[in-house]
This record gives sequence, structure tokens and C-alpha cells, in this order.
Amino acid sequence: QLQLVESGGGLGQPGGSLRLSCAASGFTLDNYAIGWFRQAPGKEREGVSCISSVGGRTNYADSVKGRFTISRDNAKNTVYLQMNSLKPEDTAVYYCAADPVLVRLCVPRVGTYNYWGQGTQVTVSS
Repeated sequence: QLQLVESGGGLGQPGGSLRLSCAASGFTLDNYAIGWFRQAPGKEREGVSCISSVGGRTNYADSVKGRFTISRDNAKNTVYLQMNSLKPEDTAVYYCAADPVLVRLCVPRVGTYNYWGQGTQVTVSS
């Protein structure tokens, strides 16, 4: 019933932009903290960003601060990750995930998120 579906991935150019979407169904996502994570080949899944269930506070990994922006559109029940100034090292499968615990400041830690989407591939290459 509870489902997250990522979209918007694809091929981006270094210095370019992509916008990822995480569409929720079966629940209202503004009652959850939503995190974005990524996993590159041969590496562990790592946190990228999150937006809190209370107050909409955001948090970012150091590697993406100033380049990525997380936001939500409650009317569309969707969370976005705007990715600017893309770098080749941003190449990974990107996942969104939901945490039902109400917090004012989320942390993009894998172990705290209960529900996961299936991921969308982002490749940054010229």
C-alpha cells in the first residue's frame, strides 16, 4: 500500500542539472521524513539529503551542499531533489525513503528509514 517511486534520472552532463522526483502513494508524505540516498557501484549506500516531517527542515551531505536542493510539494504528494552543478562522482542509483517518526531535523542515515523506492539511475558524463 505504501509506495515510493523515483523518477527523473538519466544522463546528465558535468555542470548540468537534473531533477529527481519521489512520488508517494498510500500515505501522505508530509507526515514522514523523506530522505534521498545514493549508491554507486562497489560502494555502500550513502545519505544525500532529507527533509523533515515537522517544519520542513532540510539536511545535506557535505558532498552536495550548495549544489542539491530537496523540497516537497504536498499537493502532488511528491518530494524533489534538484541536482545542480553535477559532477561525475554524483553517478549512482538514487533512492528515496520514508521515515514515519516525527522529527524536526532529519538525518539522512540509511538505518533510520523504513520504506524505500526502487531507485533511479543517474549518470553524469560528457
